[in-house]
Amino acid sequence: MRRFWLVFAQTATICLAVLFVVSTLRPDLVAWNIRGGDVVTVKEPAPEAGAQPVASYSDAVRKAMPAVVNIFTSQQVKRPRHPLMDDPLFRYFFGDQPDSGTQRREGLGSGVIVSEQGYILTNHHVVESVDQIEVALSDSRKVPAKVVGTDPETDLAVLKIEVQKLPAITFGRAEQLRVGDVVLAIGNPFGVGQTVTFGIVSGLGRNIGIATFENFIQTDASIHPGNSGGALVDVRGNLVGVNTAIYSQTGASMGIGYAIPASTARQVMEQIIEKGSVTRG
Repeated sequence: MRRFWLVFAQTATICLAVLFVVSTLRPDLVAWNIRGGDVVTVKEPAPEAGAQPVASYSDAVRKAMPAVVNIFTSQQVKRPRHPLMDDPLFRYFFGDQPDSGTQRREGLGSGVIVSEQGYILTNHHVVESVDQIEVALSDSRKVPAKVVGTDPETDLAVLKIEVQKLPAITFGRAEQLRVGDVVLAIGNPFGVGQTVTFGIVSGLGRNIGIATFENFIQTDASIHPGNSGGALVDVRGNLVGVNTAIYSQTGASMGIGYAIPASTARQVMEQIIEKGSVTRG
């Protein structure tokens, strides 16, 4: 009997030692059920092949930012006539007063270089009815631009500058975007200079009633006045959209911005460059 208890004690000691070693080296494989003391296996999710945590999007920004430009516009407009000028009593005493004349109105926006030959994609509303357009490149050069053609139906326009060997954007596959994908908005908000904001795709296929043909990408990446016509890029720096509008009650970003898909922008751009306008059935 004494020999039996000696063997039992030795066996129990070996089992406890093995269990201690396993639980120390691989705690993910062993868990104790407090009620019954049963040993259960806990499965960890398998790591995705090639998946690595993204610590920075600087590579995407470095790739896309040189192709994003700042657009400055100016327009000669007539000053509004003061209401008293049309009042008969006022005119009786002071006579007909000359018109107030004109004043120069300035605007700003952004654009994306789409070819080394100097073609730039932007929004129609950025260059609508303007007299002069100046483009500021990422290397601080400022050059005049002319309008090749516009498409108000999609709120897109193509400009041309006489500069060669420009850094052109790479078009991505907007049709493969999914809600939740990370995107970056690059532009010139409020004229402060080229700026990058970060967000995700919040929705797809949005219609908000500002253009005839709409299929907007919705994002929470901050878009402000001056971002119009700028680039919405993916985490590889490829163009997936052209920033166009925001939903706001104050004029500033409220977390809902809209971009024209790059696939739509490319189709319109190619027709404008080839024909000067967009033809639809």
